[in-house]
Amino acid sequence: MNAWVFAALAVAGGVGAVARFVVDGLIRSRFRTVFPWATFAINVTGSLALGALTALTAGSLLPASASFIAGAGFLGGYTTFSTASYETVRLLGEHRYAASLANALGTLLVCLGAAALGYWAASAWTG
Repeated sequence: MNAWVFAALAVAGGVGAVARFVVDGLIRSRFRTVFPWATFAINVTGSLALGALTALTAGSLLPASASFIAGAGFLGGYTTFSTASYETVRLLGEHRYAASLANALGTLLVCLGAAALGYWAASAWTG
């Protein structure tokens, strides 16, 4: 990895973290529920984007370095598995077992589906 890619990766990660903060705040201000919708939405949209990014790279429409910067950098800063894990444990601690299970399994299944959908859509678009 050269210095330019390293610097771009760091900047993209920071921008992704700021984007997560903004999106999280917007969603939380509109939906006040026990279920962590903000984290869920962030992880699903990030998975969708990463699936599409992977297909664009596999189809040689995006250079590997740009894919790395956008995927590991921006989307790595944007998505948050650790927060999803924390929120699942928090719900367990509050004895909200159904919400905890829905968060754990829902995040896994919907994010996998979103990544597959993103990959499929970008693959179909690229031909």
